[in-house]
Amino acid sequence: MPWVTTDKSKLDVEMIHAFLSRDAYWSLGIPRELVEKAIAGSLCFAVFDDENRQAGFARVITDYASFAYLADVFVLPSRRGQGLSKLLMKAIREHEELQVVRRWMLVTRDAHRLYEQFGFQTVARPERMMEIVRVNAYGQEMQ
Repeated sequence: MPWVTTDKSKLDVEMIHAFLSRDAYWSLGIPRELVEKAIAGSLCFAVFDDENRQAGFARVITDYASFAYLADVFVLPSRRGQGLSKLLMKAIREHEELQVVRRWMLVTRDAHRLYEQFGFQTVARPERMMEIVRVNAYGQEMQ
């Protein structure tokens, strides 16, 4: 039976780095040291398949009070279509330490329908939002 954990000792950091650096449009070329640093500073979630192999990952950058940013969410292509992304998102949204957070944010190119199932919606007042984006931050263009 698939399961989710926040236990960082169970993370397959090699697999996470491989996916983020080679397959994720938002982090192509990211060095392993930065992935490790991001993991260390985040509340991390790993989803495991029926054979106890890590099949996906997500992290929440948060102050546990007012703000949470959902980042680096993925399920390996070979494990998609098995409900693992929904299991992962359910665990994230139901995590007891995140229940008081008043604002959640994320950026996605193509997974709007998944996130909408968990309460996310387009920004109501985008004119209030601002950002700084480092294009080509890891030596490769974002797709």
